[in-house]
Amino acid sequence: MGLILFLIFGFVVGLVARLIMPGRDPMGWIMTTLLGIVGSFVGWGIGRLVGFYHSYRSLHPAGFIMSLFGAVVVLGLWRSFNRPRRVWS
Repeated sequence: MGLILFLIFGFVVGLVARLIMPGRDPMGWIMTTLLGIVGSFVGWGIGRLVGFYHSYRSLHPAGFIMSLFGAVVVLGLWRSFNRPRRVWS
Protein backbone atom coordinates (compact mmCIF):
# COMPACT_ATOMS: atom_id res chain seq x y z
CA MET A 1 0.00 0.00 0.00
CA GLY A 2 2.90 2.36 0.70
CA LEU A 3 4.25 1.98 -2.83
CA ILE A 4 0.89 2.87 -4.35
CA LEU A 5 0.63 6.00 -2.20
CA PHE A 6 4.21 6.91 -3.13
CA LEU A 7 3.35 6.65 -6.84
CA ILE A 8 0.13 8.64 -6.43
CA PHE A 9 2.01 11.34 -4.51
CA GLY A 10 4.67 11.45 -7.24
CA PHE A 11 1.99 11.80 -9.91
CA VAL A 12 0.24 14.63 -8.07
CA VAL A 13 3.51 16.50 -7.45
CA GLY A 14 4.58 16.06 -11.09
CA LEU A 15 1.18 17.19 -12.34
CA VAL A 16 1.16 20.32 -10.17
CA ALA A 17 4.75 21.13 -11.24
CA ARG A 18 3.72 20.88 -14.88
CA LEU A 19 0.75 23.16 -14.19
CA ILE A 20 2.95 25.75 -12.44
CA MET A 21 5.52 25.99 -15.22
CA PRO A 22 3.97 27.25 -18.45
CA GLY A 23 4.88 25.60 -21.71
CA ARG A 24 4.28 22.46 -23.67
CA ASP A 25 5.64 19.21 -22.28
CA PRO A 26 4.90 16.13 -24.40
CA MET A 27 5.24 13.60 -21.59
CA GLY A 28 2.71 11.03 -20.47
CA TRP A 29 1.52 10.05 -17.04
CA ILE A 30 4.51 7.75 -16.41
CA MET A 31 7.02 10.54 -17.04
CA THR A 32 4.89 12.90 -14.95
CA THR A 33 5.01 10.40 -12.07
CA LEU A 34 8.77 9.97 -12.44
CA LEU A 35 9.13 13.76 -12.50
CA GLY A 36 7.28 13.99 -9.18
CA ILE A 37 9.26 11.15 -7.60
CA VAL A 38 12.64 12.54 -8.68
CA GLY A 39 11.46 16.01 -7.65
CA SER A 40 10.64 14.66 -4.20
CA PHE A 41 14.17 13.36 -3.79
CA VAL A 42 15.65 16.60 -5.13
CA GLY A 43 13.45 18.56 -2.72
CA TRP A 44 14.62 16.32 0.12
CA GLY A 45 18.25 16.95 -0.86
CA ILE A 46 17.73 20.71 -1.05
CA GLY A 47 15.97 20.58 2.31
CA ARG A 48 18.96 18.71 3.77
CA LEU A 49 21.35 21.35 2.44
CA VAL A 50 19.25 24.17 3.89
CA GLY A 51 18.82 22.36 7.20
CA PHE A 52 15.15 21.32 7.16
CA TYR A 53 15.87 17.60 7.63
CA HIS A 54 18.36 16.75 10.35
CA SER A 55 18.38 12.95 10.34
CA TYR A 56 21.56 11.51 8.87
CA ARG A 57 20.72 7.81 9.24
CA SER A 58 17.28 7.56 7.65
CA LEU A 59 15.65 8.86 4.52
CA HIS A 60 12.65 11.01 5.37
CA PRO A 61 10.33 12.04 2.58
CA ALA A 62 10.22 15.69 1.72
CA GLY A 63 7.04 17.62 2.32
CA PHE A 64 4.71 18.62 -0.48
CA ILE A 65 6.19 22.12 -0.88
CA MET A 66 9.80 20.91 -1.07
CA SER A 67 8.77 18.07 -3.39
CA LEU A 68 7.02 20.56 -5.63
CA PHE A 69 10.05 22.86 -5.58
CA GLY A 70 12.29 19.93 -6.49
CA ALA A 71 9.95 18.84 -9.29
CA VAL A 72 9.96 22.37 -10.75
CA VAL A 73 13.78 22.34 -10.67
CA VAL A 74 13.88 18.93 -12.37
CA LEU A 75 11.33 20.05 -14.97
CA GLY A 76 13.39 23.16 -15.72
CA LEU A 77 16.50 21.03 -16.17
CA TRP A 78 14.55 18.56 -18.34
CA ARG A 79 13.42 21.40 -20.59
CA SER A 80 16.89 22.90 -20.87
CA PHE A 81 18.48 19.59 -21.91
CA ASN A 82 15.58 18.36 -24.03
CA ARG A 83 15.26 21.27 -26.47
CA PRO A 84 15.08 20.47 -30.16
CA ARG A 85 18.46 21.10 -31.72
CA ARG A 86 18.86 23.29 -34.77
CA VAL A 87 20.86 21.79 -37.55
CA TRP A 88 23.07 24.24 -39.37
CA SER A 89 23.48 23.48 -43.02
